Amino acid sequence: MPREAPIDTGNPKLAALLKEVMAFRRLTGDEISRMIPLLKQLTYEPNELVFEEGDIGTHAYIVGDGEASLAHSDRIIKIFKTGDLFGEVALIDARPRTGTVRAVSTLVLYAIEVHSLENIDPKISSKIYQGFARLVTSYIREGTDLYREMDVLMVQDGGCAPGYNAVTSFLVEYLEGMGRQVFIAAEGFKSLVSNHAQDYNCLIHREEHFRQLDHVPGVMYAQPLRNNRGAEFRSERFPEFKQTSIQEIAAKNVLERKVKVLIGIGGNGTFAGINALSKLLPEKLLIYFIPVTIDSDIYGSECIGEYTGVEIGAEKIRGYLADAATHKRCYIIEMMGARGGYHALHSCLGAGGHLAVLPGAVYDMKKMVKALNDRSYTVIVVAEGYKQEERKQRKYAGNAAEYFRDELLKAGLNTRQRIVCEGFSRDIRGAATNNMDMMLAQRMARKLTKLLRDKLNRQMPAVLSSREYSISFKDIKTDNSVESDLSSLANRLY
Repeated sequence: MPREAPIDTGNPKLAALLKEVMAFRRLTGDEISRMIPLLKQLTYEPNELVFEEGDIGTHAYIVGDGEASLAHSDRIIKIFKTGDLFGEVALIDARPRTGTVRAVSTLVLYAIEVHSLENIDPKISSKIYQGFARLVTSYIREGTDLYREMDVLMVQDGGCAPGYNAVTSFLVEYLEGMGRQVFIAAEGFKSLVSNHAQDYNCLIHREEHFRQLDHVPGVMYAQPLRNNRGAEFRSERFPEFKQTSIQEIAAKNVLERKVKVLIGIGGNGTFAGINALSKLLPEKLLIYFIPVTIDSDIYGSECIGEYTGVEIGAEKIRGYLADAATHKRCYIIEMMGARGGYHALHSCLGAGGHLAVLPGAVYDMKKMVKALNDRSYTVIVVAEGYKQEERKQRKYAGNAAEYFRDELLKAGLNTRQRIVCEGFSRDIRGAATNNMDMMLAQRMARKLTKLLRDKLNRQMPAVLSSREYSISFKDIKTDNSVESDLSSLANRLY
């Protein structure tokens, strides 16, 4: 129970405090003096309850000294400090409290009871009610303190891929089921560096909890995310994050926000960022990574997005095959595959394309030219990483498909087919997540919660067929490779 002390009606500091409260600023000095006798001075010990969500309100409170926290569904969304007013809704409408308030430190409050305003000059009470009306629920709408401390923080970055939103939604569901509170950086690593309240979102899976907080800026309902295309919470490349000085800023901000669990979601570039960040953060902070990448550029596991990518990629190739056969064309198509060429290879294999040209592979161009010259139509798939460094050194302005075409022409290509080069089709990134990737997202999310429960740190959930396991950060490889026998299957030219 709070300790009550008598009010010193002649205390000039109290009068000055009340004059600074926004709701009372229209009151004159005399009117403030006439209001003071209506107050009760109450002192609360740290963590002592002032009122609880659902209570019927009878008082409004002004903070005289110390701090108090406002929480909704166990989430602190605001800290009240000296001169702040809260609970004013009770003086306007006898309705249940919309949040729980506790003392953060030793707390001195000045309480004003609803019926006491009936015994004061109507002109004064009218001014007070007008001030309350301007402030009603404004402290809830601000919501900046919701992000002051973040339990679980997710960070997405890198190129868009099907499954970013799906795995985010499943993570929120499973983590919330563990009693964790989940937040996400609005724009990947860039938000960790900027570090304003608006750089973060609060994700909630349970609908009843979301409805209690949906008026707070940045609060989002996570359940529908799983069916959304694209990636809701990532930035368009943030190369500055490669700098150690920028990483140090992000690490400092993560610690200041008192993050307990950090989860990176993305491809090889995102892993590089999370791994670098992990080396600047203490071991007690649990850090995980989930691979979402069309090109499957994290070795040792299936990657969310790869199945959708191959399905859509193969369908595109089938379309090119039909058109090539009809119009006697040679299509040379650039597709995703910066390093290993997983996406280009598997899309080509599934669709029945005639050749998959992979990064690092060496081809007998004379033999290939001879095979092409005798054909009536052809579809060749070239991974975007084909001879990438060589193209950079030569300052070649075209794409990988055009470079391969030029090599063929240089080797003496003389075909009746009309040669058409197509650049990388980026709409694959925005495809709807298919069932295989949706299931993989669920399995990855579930596995991560098990790793978290066991406090296994610096780990990536991994799935290969029916097997679920994890890979330590120190053992993760991002230079994905493809099996040589699969590569040979994708050569139907000779």
